[in-house]
Amino acid sequence: MKYTPLNKELYIKNRKQFVEQMKPNSIAVFNSNDIMPTNADGTMVFRQNNDLLSLSGIDQEESMLVLFPDFYDKTFSEVLFLKETNENIAIWEGHKFTKEEAEEISGIKNILWVSSFEGVFNTLMAEAEHVYLNTNEHIRAVVEVQTRDRRFLNWCKDKYPIHKYERSAPLMHNVRTSKSQYEIDAMQIACDITEKGFRRVAKFVKPGVMEYEIEAEYLHEFVRNRSRGFAYTPIVASGYSACVLHYIDNNQECKDGDLLLMDVGAEYANYNADMTRTIPVNGRFTERQKAVYNAVLKVKREATKMLRPGNVIPEYHKEVGKLMESELIGLGLIDKTDVKNQDPSNPVYKKYFMHGTSHHIGLDVHDVPNIYQEMKEGMVFTVEPGIYIREESLGVRLENDIVITKDGTFDLMRNIPIEAEEIEDLMNS
Repeated sequence: MKYTPLNKELYIKNRKQFVEQMKPNSIAVFNSNDIMPTNADGTMVFRQNNDLLSLSGIDQEESMLVLFPDFYDKTFSEVLFLKETNENIAIWEGHKFTKEEAEEISGIKNILWVSSFEGVFNTLMAEAEHVYLNTNEHIRAVVEVQTRDRRFLNWCKDKYPIHKYERSAPLMHNVRTSKSQYEIDAMQIACDITEKGFRRVAKFVKPGVMEYEIEAEYLHEFVRNRSRGFAYTPIVASGYSACVLHYIDNNQECKDGDLLLMDVGAEYANYNADMTRTIPVNGRFTERQKAVYNAVLKVKREATKMLRPGNVIPEYHKEVGKLMESELIGLGLIDKTDVKNQDPSNPVYKKYFMHGTSHHIGLDVHDVPNIYQEMKEGMVFTVEPGIYIREESLGVRLENDIVITKDGTFDLMRNIPIEAEEIEDLMNS
């Protein structure tokens, strides 16, 4: 791995928080993700299961974590199972964790090879009453591929059909909701790497440059700073394409007079940054472009102030909608009559601002806590309002990553230029 591992105290604390939520006499099992195939003998780059990672720090395939806090032999209260290496694996795949290395990363003392799992698990299951199994319960998840966790669930229920089965996901969502300082530090690094990419690109962009060239500039800067690369598929959208919310073709020429919307972020240590900036291809905003830009920036600033403990996303989004409504009236895109006659279930502002303003971010770009949970200290959110005027081929979105603190917010992207004048100065420096 390219990154420096996080402090093992994070994983010790997370396991403690998880087991404190378990029912008495319970066992929990977490599996790593698979290495996913492409075609023929090709594979995708391995990406660890974020729940296993949250509890162990182990970023390696074919790993398993078992927690059984009430087992009589306390050496088996937490057991980490790893893939055992050999000379052939070392030659073809490279280094795998030793038991000593895994203990140093995870803080788990009992580390065994995964080949011994079934025998150990059978002994533990003889004493367990409840079994916590892990599934992907993100409210936006579309799960069509059978995961390693799901295969294990099927195997476990078939082999041990009359144990009482429980859901790990709600417990893990509680563990992952508020970020520790270790996690916020990793996210800050991801944001700092993203800043380096943006500053490089701002000086690179000019009429005639292709969107994919800009994508390449970001990737170069991200990887050279110890990131694996993009936190998500990047959006590099010039002209009308900026009005396509999930545009990822990135194959058009950037033209003089157009705006360029870039929704990109680096990952670091599996933690993600999520930034959007909109810049003029030729280095200067027109009056109309600047007016729309500043309207979005104003909404973003006011929305950030609303991120406070006790607020909830649905109510927050309603209030942001009112702010956007006022800005759209000022831009002449809607009027007060439109607002008066609007369908409350489909407010008129949604013609030009049709997505939400904020989402949780962390190990997942759209992180796991549900949107109905009250905001609290340590949560990290994006703030990303936008205005998309298709008839003018003009789209503006601005986005920063914000930590909720005890007495306000902390902007992880505070150093990334965002004022229209800052953008112009940077592009023309």
